[in-house]
Amino acid sequence: MKINWNYIKGTVLLLLVVFLFAFSSAKNGSRKVAKTTIEFVDEQKPFITHANVSKLLIQNQQPLTNVPKETLDLNALESALNANAMIEKAEIFLNVNGDFSAKIKQKKPIARVLTTDSYYIDSKGGYMPLSSNYTARVPVVTGNVLKTELSNIYNVASRVDADEFLKKNVVEIHQNQNKSIDLKLRQCKFIVQIGKLEYLDKKINNLKAFYKKAIKDKSLDKYSKVNLQFENQVVCTKV
Repeated sequence: MKINWNYIKGTVLLLLVVFLFAFSSAKNGSRKVAKTTIEFVDEQKPFITHANVSKLLIQNQQPLTNVPKETLDLNALESALNANAMIEKAEIFLNVNGDFSAKIKQKKPIARVLTTDSYYIDSKGGYMPLSSNYTARVPVVTGNVLKTELSNIYNVASRVDADEFLKKNVVEIHQNQNKSIDLKLRQCKFIVQIGKLEYLDKKINNLKAFYKKAIKDKSLDKYSKVNLQFENQVVCTKV
């Protein structure tokens, strides 16, 4: 019987490849984590610290370093980070050298609620707890505000955050019982009555025009209320 050497060579080569792959995988899996790197990808001040993230990454009360790579559940670790109310998005990487990396994007606060409960509203309209590490300089929110009904306040706060004039001057957003909105401006005694949010852009333009004229006339201190609830006019009440 003629021996098919090509078949034998192919089989041996295949077995060799399978063996080397299994050996390499076993060796790589048993490799221990050499270094842990935590990187914040935004330029904000850290509301959550490297130490906070490290605690979230601990498995079974043991540090990540010197732990075999195969024992790490990367999906569970990433989920633990993403479940944190300070974090918008977290990504975890583990390279062949045993280096562990976590990239953290923090939530961005745009307003701070100061009612019976205190917390931030983030840039996507969600809840964000206060941080003992850093306090954001954002407008405070007062009045009738529920954590489960933030959309009205978020619409105003996001508009303030996106506008250079408003971001510089608005220090307080007040929501009344009927969901109408009042604003307070930096170094101004008067209340700006926005009312409902219909025609908000038009009302803001009217406010800017009034403010510019009042600065020119040096009359900002003469008013107690600036009513913008009507689309095409500004009604001012003098002190």
